[in-house]
Amino acid sequence: MAENQNAESKKVEKDSVVSLDYTLTLDDGQVVDSSQGREPLDYLHGHGQLIAGLEKELQGMEVGEEKEVTVAPGEGYGERDPNAVEVVPLDIFPADMELTPGMGIQLQDGSGQVFQAYVVEVRPDGVVLDFNHPLAGQTLHFNVKVVGVRPATEEELAHGHAHSGGHEH
Repeated sequence: MAENQNAESKKVEKDSVVSLDYTLTLDDGQVVDSSQGREPLDYLHGHGQLIAGLEKELQGMEVGEEKEVTVAPGEGYGERDPNAVEVVPLDIFPADMELTPGMGIQLQDGSGQVFQAYVVEVRPDGVVLDFNHPLAGQTLHFNVKVVGVRPATEEELAHGHAHSGGHEH
């Protein structure tokens, strides 16, 4: 029985914890993110922790398998929404907060909903914020290698994410 479980755990499937080496590049070859020089990315497969297009392509891969994956915007960070850019008054930010273009910030509306935005420009009349993800509208190119697969623990399934050493809530 243990042999059979071991064989099953080498394949990426729902509720497995996957260790992944990856490099993400854009159409122009620019490297946006990579696990190179770091620990592999651990995630709980089938729980929406990765963009849909990448997770779909990882399904069924085996430990040691490497693959090139191209993800269109619709299965990545979505298309850019030109209406998701707006100017907000400077005085909604703390006076000592240094706002710089490209900076990511979190804003909360009156109902408590939190939004991620990126500073485009700081002007005398306000701050131009872009509520699109920085990679919205981009085709993403991943080089991925599955370096480990194991069944998720009950605790990981209950929490909805993989636990690494020293994990606490």
